[in-house]
Amino acid sequence: MKLTVIGCSPAWPNPGSAQSGYLVEGSGSLLLDCGPGVLERLRVRDGWPRVDAVAISHFHLDHWGDLVPWIFGASFGPGRDAPRPELWLPPGGAGTLRSFGHNLGFGEQLEQAFALHEYEDGVPFPVGGYEVTPFRLTHYDELTFGLRVTDDHSTLAYSGDSAPNPRLAELARDADIFLCEATLGAAESGDGGGHLTADDAVDAFRASGARRLLVIHRPDELPLDGCLERARDGLELEL
Repeated sequence: MKLTVIGCSPAWPNPGSAQSGYLVEGSGSLLLDCGPGVLERLRVRDGWPRVDAVAISHFHLDHWGDLVPWIFGASFGPGRDAPRPELWLPPGGAGTLRSFGHNLGFGEQLEQAFALHEYEDGVPFPVGGYEVTPFRLTHYDELTFGLRVTDDHSTLAYSGDSAPNPRLAELARDADIFLCEATLGAAESGDGGGHLTADDAVDAFRASGARRLLVIHRPDELPLDGCLERARDGLELEL
């Protein structure tokens, strides 16, 4: 299993960085989230992204916004001849995306670009040679999931966005790598139930027994202890 960090910025982009997008390749190709800037980075790699599936953790714009230009490019542009990926969404997500499409002008093209599916909390689903298990987490009032990706050899856990939650340790239990957000500085802890500090991420990592922690969704303005590994756009890891 190979992981490429396409983008790892928080809700506001770090300079020169795309927002959330993590490409898993091996038995198949799976993109975890597709925030603004991700499609452009994928096009630099491949001309047009050819992935088996995209899985969206939640509907905050920094995690799904580049689905919109993807839909237009797949309908009218260079993606017209590309295979149609599966698009896995949180419960009710197909209706949410259709509603956005009605308002933003891509409703008629949505299912030309993607084969829509919805996942359920705790129910594994197969995609691109992987088994993906969603874990419901806590992120303000937004329906939000972490995603655990497993093949025959490796396991990757992706927190999406989350406040402190004991399910984070379950999500990343004994994983080879845990991609865990740490949006907040220590002084911002207790922001109302939406995000983690670096200490929160470390606590979840230690409780999980995962082998490696990669801190994501971290503003450049916030320092990070030198013993922690910070994601950067373009980082490639073999698991």
